[in-house]
Amino acid sequence: MRTWIARALLLGGVVLAASGCATSEEWSEWTKHPSHFATGDHLTFSFRNTEGSAPRVTRSDIDRARSEEWWGKAITVSSEQIIQQ
Repeated sequence: MRTWIARALLLGGVVLAASGCATSEEWSEWTKHPSHFATGDHLTFSFRNTEGSAPRVTRSDIDRARSEEWWGKAITVSSEQIIQQ
């Protein structure tokens, strides 16, 4: 009985650990960069635009993303949604 419980717990732990792993595409992207964010502006933008919330993108965000070469999942907005500052 004890062996069965230990095996079930071990299997559950392996499944839980594997479910948190990145895909091969995500790992490939991560290995190309020394850090999670390119700059502090990239970090601020990413925290402001979390998944599930309406994107808030300014023209200066777009300019900084190009000049600082941000990486990661792109946020797509129409030109009408870009906030002019």
